[in-house]
Amino acid sequence: MRTRDLRAVPATVTAGTAALALLTACGTGSVPASATGASSGPPATTTAEPRAQLASRGAAAKDRRYVLGYTLAAPNKPLRSVLVTIAVDGTWRVDIQGGALGGAADVSIAGRPEGQYQCTLNTASVCVRIAAAGKKLPPAVDPRAQSPFTSWLDVLVDRQVPLSVALAPQLPGSSGTCFAVDSAVTAVQPPIDPGVFCYADDGTLTAAKLPWGTLTMAGQPSNPPPTVVLPGPVSNGAPLPTAPPPSASPSR
Repeated sequence: MRTRDLRAVPATVTAGTAALALLTACGTGSVPASATGASSGPPATTTAEPRAQLASRGAAAKDRRYVLGYTLAAPNKPLRSVLVTIAVDGTWRVDIQGGALGGAADVSIAGRPEGQYQCTLNTASVCVRIAAAGKKLPPAVDPRAQSPFTSWLDVLVDRQVPLSVALAPQLPGSSGTCFAVDSAVTAVQPPIDPGVFCYADDGTLTAAKLPWGTLTMAGQPSNPPPTVVLPGPVSNGAPLPTAPPPSASPSR
């Protein structure tokens, strides 16, 4: 797969602007106190049980506002980039290199009060509304890489959701405290994917190992924009599926 250099400019994005040049863009700029990065030191000592510790970090994560890049490593795929934007007004956007068509297309998943959108990231970017605000995305178009920064935070905070939580060893490249998380009950659609989540005390996700890949923080947070801007106009077209297109039938 050909590697692309993508760049997301959350405050003033134009249709011809690509996203995800995170390794050079996410470590620049001064960071206000409300968007400080994860500490590289040891986690604070606490006697709270793991579920309470995780809920506390999830609550802190919900209050964070930042632009922050991650790498996404998955079996049998090249290393990809993910750029997370949580705007001051709470709107969000996650740009995912290879997030559709089995890795062949770069997409952005964005959440605004009027709905959630999938946007292509190319010279003619367009967006398609794929779900109402706060609702689950259709599985066929859900790349899932946005979930640890958006909908799953509500699951981590809600102590009524039955989760099995235990402290876990540090993931490579992580800092803070790591938690092994799984659903405590059998469900057709579990509220969260099982995995290991590493959080700094301020709620910054520093790494997460999940069934579909491992996210690792790359660089430091930069200032969030006032609001998220879609990278292209909204279209009535069909969204791109996450699965690769079927192979062409061999000619006879």
